[in-house]
Amino acid sequence: MTPTALLNTDQQVWKPKDEYPLTVREAAKYLGVSQQTVYLWVERKQIPHLRVMGRNIRFLKSDLETFRASFKQEMDNA
Repeated sequence: MTPTALLNTDQQVWKPKDEYPLTVREAAKYLGVSQQTVYLWVERKQIPHLRVMGRNIRFLKSDLETFRASFKQEMDNA
């Protein structure tokens, strides 16, 4: 399997080709929050994301798993 380069907003990230990027709607559902919350996190650069063709935002599930785990830990400590 050959990795495909995906450009993150901050750095270049190498991920396997078979990992399908999620839309904002899919990411919101996966994280259990609204789409508006996801857009806010993207704007504040609080969540790892990819920009496709300039405007479209996509997320890798492996990145969201890490983010969700840290987010859940913060909520448990609050």
